[in-house]
Amino acid sequence: MSKIYLAINNAPDKLLGYVKDDGEIYLSKPGFDKHIGHVDLASGKIYAKRFGPDKAIGRVDLKSGKVYHRRFGPDEYMGNVDGDGRMHRHVPRGHDEYIGKADPFISYAHAGGGMLMLLLPALEPENKPQSEA
Repeated sequence: MSKIYLAINNAPDKLLGYVKDDGEIYLSKPGFDKHIGHVDLASGKIYAKRFGPDKAIGRVDLKSGKVYHRRFGPDEYMGNVDGDGRMHRHVPRGHDEYIGKADPFISYAHAGGGMLMLLLPALEPENKPQSEA
């Protein structure tokens, strides 16, 4: 099992969830953990859990650790995972930003699935209530 941590400056890293050895991805929360998706360890495709067939949302390159999010057009490059499990978010026209890690690092598939399903959603600003809009 590979635990996924969000990097926090000047504080201990925050545990977001984990990716089991079989590729199942879980969000850690008080009480029971929530199964939110899985990564195909042979192909690197990442799927979100939903009622009915799971939805393919992205992929991880199993040789380089590059993570892509599926869009209507070409897949969008989101960042990469290095050989130590450290995850970096892509910053256009800048240096990629360190956002977290997979501990222990098992494979690019495990870390890439955790990055796309757990880390990147944790970094997105929450939607404002419609009353404020």
